[in-house]
This record gives sequence, structure tokens and C-alpha cells, in this order.
Amino acid sequence: MSRTTRLSSSLLRAAAVTGVAALTLTACGSGSGSGSTSSGSGKVKVGLITKTDTNPFFVKMKEGAEKAAKENGAQLSTAAGKFDGDNAGQVTAIENMVAAGVKGILITPSDSKAIVPAIQKARAKGVLVIALDTPTEPESAVDALFATDNLKAGQLIGEYAKAAMKGKTAKIAALDLAPGVSVGVQRHNGFLKGFGATDKDVVCAQDTGGDQAKGQTAMENCLQKSPDINVVYTINEPAALGAYTALKAKGREKDVLIVSVDGGCTGTQAVKDGKIAATSQQYPLKMAAEGVKAVVTYAKDGKKASGYTDTGVTLITNKAQDGVTSKDTAYGLENCWG
Repeated sequence: MSRTTRLSSSLLRAAAVTGVAALTLTACGSGSGSGSTSSGSGKVKVGLITKTDTNPFFVKMKEGAEKAAKENGAQLSTAAGKFDGDNAGQVTAIENMVAAGVKGILITPSDSKAIVPAIQKARAKGVLVIALDTPTEPESAVDALFATDNLKAGQLIGEYAKAAMKGKTAKIAALDLAPGVSVGVQRHNGFLKGFGATDKDVVCAQDTGGDQAKGQTAMENCLQKSPDINVVYTINEPAALGAYTALKAKGREKDVLIVSVDGGCTGTQAVKDGKIAATSQQYPLKMAAEGVKAVVTYAKDGKKASGYTDTGVTLITNKAQDGVTSKDTAYGLENCWG
């Protein structure tokens, strides 16, 4: 399986510096202070660090955290990198939040491994750290993980694609996230498991960073390599829509099956419109809300959340397949995010 979208080390360093400069720490709610675990108003301080503040998934996650903080009398501070992969920015955010006296930090790690030392330092100072959406490596580096079962999310669309192909020989393209990012690896492996395939069966694999424009370029590259591709797995719906654009330009949009993961409102609408055959819907609002509640509980009685909490995933399609459990886009649009 080839992966062609890679940044040079110098570019990565430059991007990281830019991300640090761009990263900001903002607080929602009254009261401030440092070195304490609650604000001057007695509110528990909770930090939320997302990969970016532009991706609709993280925008919705932030909304969920803000609502939960208000409902639970907590003070929420937020920070985000400027791009997906901004580990240096997330490290700075952790340090700033610890210095500000947060009781707990909720984080979607941009780099599952590189973020671990900063998390360990925060935990050593008594801060509860919960990973949202993306597990750390090792997963035990945080106190708890609240996330979609990404392997299951991939498996659901793999099972769906297998059933929808009805025995036809599959020529599979995989539009992935980026090398080594756990959520991308889990979804990719889950798809193959559900389809009953291996990487040897993937005729073209490209990294997209979850970006629509890069998804389009990746699909164009795959069509040049293997014009007879008839199944496309995508890491998320922006990548799926990029693939759809590339296929439409070749007049192939109606005879290629595209499946994806996320359940955003735009992506779910694309399922309703027939651009994407099926998607696995996840629930960022629930991840954030449960995370905030866990920090407040820790502040009040010292009980730490632990282990993995599955925040759920549902297969969404309007073309249900026998033997594959799913819900239609009416349900998906009622529960979508973005």
C-alpha cells in the first residue's frame, strides 16, 4: 500500500512553529486565577484542546463542552492548533492550562505518541487528562478515553460495501488520513475487516489529511493508476466529497461506491443526495459533554474517570443492505453535527 502525501521534516518544523504562534488559549465563563483548581467564583476549571478550531467536528465538540460546562457550573478554557498535526501547539496549550490551574484537560491528540510526555507532566501535577475521539499511544497515557470505536466505524462501512457489491469483484481505493495516526489506522483496518479484505486487495492508497481538496487530488491519482476502481473507502466525508468530485469529472460518480466515516451534517446530506453510499456517524457532542462531567466529578469527590467509554457509532444510508444494521438519513440529519 503506497502513501504519497508526506511533508518534509523541514516543512513540518516550519508548520509546527506557525501553529504554536497561532495557537491561542481562551476561557469561557467568569473568574480567573492560576495555581488553583477552581476559579475565583468557585467554578471548576476545565481545559479543552482540539486539533484545530475550524474542522466542523471540533467546532461541534467545543459547543458541546461549552454547554456542558454551563450546565455543570464549570469554567471552560479552550485551545486549538492551526492545523491537524500541530503537536507543538498542543504541548504549549497543556502547559498553559496546567499553569492556569485546570482540574482536568480534554484533548484530541494531533500526534498520538509525541503528546504523551506533556500529558505525563500534567498528570503528575494532579490534572485529570481525558483523550477525546483519538486515543494516545499507548492508550494508558491518559486517565480515560471517550471516543467512537473507530475500528467498529470502519467495520460497519466495510460490511456495508461488501453487501452492496453483491459478489462483484472489488477494486478498492483507500483515501486515508496520515501515516501513524491511530484514528486513521483503526478506521482503515476496520473497513478491511468488515469487507473481508487485506491491504493486498487495495489497488491504490493515498493520504488526504481528511481534506476535501486533497481527497480530490488523491482520487485523481488513483484513477490514473487504476481506472477500474469501483469501491472507495475514505477516512472522512470531506475526503469522500473530494473523491466524488474527481469521479464526477470522469463520469464515474454513479458506478463507484463511496463509503465514509463521521456523520457531519454536510456528509449526511451527501448520503441523502446519493454522493456517498453510506457513512458511520459519530457523536462529538457526547464526547465533550461526558468529558466535562468527568472533570467536575473528579473535582468534587476525587473520583477519576478511567478506561474506555464508547460514545457510539451508527451506520447511515438510504440504501439498506440485508444483514447490515443501519438507519436512514432522516435519523442521520437529526443527529448530525457541523
